[in-house]
Amino acid sequence: MTDDAKVLSDLLGTDVTVSEHLSGGDVSEVIAIDTPRGPRVAKSSALPGVEARMLQAIAAAGCPAAQVVATSDKWLVMDRLPQGFPTKAGWAEAGHAICDLHATVGPHFGWKEDFAIGPAPQPAIVSDDWPAFWAEHRLLAWPETLPADIAQRLERLAARLPDLLPRQPRASLLHGDLWHGNLVFDSGFKGLIDPACYYGDAEVDLAALTTFGMPPAEFFAAYGPCPEGWEHRRPIYRLWIAILHLRLFGESYRGMVERCLQAAGA
Repeated sequence: MTDDAKVLSDLLGTDVTVSEHLSGGDVSEVIAIDTPRGPRVAKSSALPGVEARMLQAIAAAGCPAAQVVATSDKWLVMDRLPQGFPTKAGWAEAGHAICDLHATVGPHFGWKEDFAIGPAPQPAIVSDDWPAFWAEHRLLAWPETLPADIAQRLERLAARLPDLLPRQPRASLLHGDLWHGNLVFDSGFKGLIDPACYYGDAEVDLAALTTFGMPPAEFFAAYGPCPEGWEHRRPIYRLWIAILHLRLFGESYRGMVERCLQAAGA
C-alpha cells in the first residue's frame, strides 16, 4: 500500500486502492481511488475544508457538484463523477444549472473564508462596492508577482473601473474558476468541480467559461440572455483568468494578458 493509500484508508475507514493519477492536477495532486463503497477522487488542497464548503454551497444552490465524502488537513475526498463527452443537451443542462447557481444571492461581494488557487491567495474579503472589489482583490491582488509593465497597465485600468463596471450588480454565487475543465459531462451534465467561490457579478463566470472556447448556443439559450453590454465587460473579467494563469504557469500566458488588456482599452 502506498503512503497516500494508507492515509486515505485511515481517513475513510476502509481499504483504498489508488487506481490512477488524474489530469487537471496542475496546481494540486488529484488521484482516483477505489473503495468498497465505490470510486472516489482525492484532491490535495491547501484548504480542503473551505473547498468542501464551496462544493456544498454550489449543490445547495441547485447546481450539481461533486459530493464531499471526507476532508483532512491535506485531502478532499469526493465521489467520482462519470466523465464522457458533452452533448448539446448536456450543455443545455449545464446552462440551466449555472443559471440556478447564479440565482443564489449573497449579502455582499466576496467570501468570508481565506482560499487559494495553488499559490495564488484569495483572502477573505467582503465588500459592497463591486468595481473596488474587482480592482483591489482581483486585478491588483498580487501585482508584485507580475511583470512591472503589466502591473502598471492593470493599475491604470483599475482606476477606471467605476466607469466600466456596475457598482452594485446582483451578488450571485460564483463558481469562481469556471473554465470548461471544471464542468463534468457524461453526455449529460454531471456537475462542477474545483470551485473558488465568492459572490459577485455573474458575468465573471460567463467570461471565464468563454475564455478557452465558446459553449454551444444551447448553453446560452438555457442560461438565458446575457446583460446588455456584457461583451464590453468580458475582457475586464477575463483578465482575472489571464493574470492567474500568468502567475501560476509563467511567461507563456503574457500574450493572453496583453490581449485582454488591449480589448479592455488598457
